[in-house]
Amino acid sequence: MSSLQSQVIAKVEHCILHANQRLQKRFVIPTINFTQRGRIAGSARLQGWEVRFNPVLLEENPQAFLDEVIPHEVAHLITFKLFGRVRPHGKEWQTIMTQVFGIPARTTHSFDVSSVQGKTFPYQCQCSQHQLTVRRHNKVARGQASYHCRQCRQPLTLCA
Repeated sequence: MSSLQSQVIAKVEHCILHANQRLQKRFVIPTINFTQRGRIAGSARLQGWEVRFNPVLLEENPQAFLDEVIPHEVAHLITFKLFGRVRPHGKEWQTIMTQVFGIPARTTHSFDVSSVQGKTFPYQCQCSQHQLTVRRHNKVARGQASYHCRQCRQPLTLCA
């Protein structure tokens, strides 16, 4: 385990202890994994009481993870325990972020994801060119899906 991963674990523990004090609860420390892939910085598995973090984006953005990503994911767990199934970034989650952690309730990160960006395929419509992910490209190739431009509403076709 890297020093940075140890810092993440300590921050998760700190967030849980802080929430326990502020809310007068006894939340336990969740399972912490560094297995998140792709462009997602982190995720919370609500029923499994687990948080997952992207090790590549963590290495590239350590301070933002400690300041924002970790409290963001822990807030999802706490929101679930307090309110059950609600909108992921709804008013309950926003309240936990702002009132418990004192952090602006931002729903997405703005990290450079070029190092974790998967291969894309060029598609076109009447008005522009689009990049489809491998997953979407494969669905088109298998005839399982078709995609349309949001502007001109025409179907996207693979560039020659």
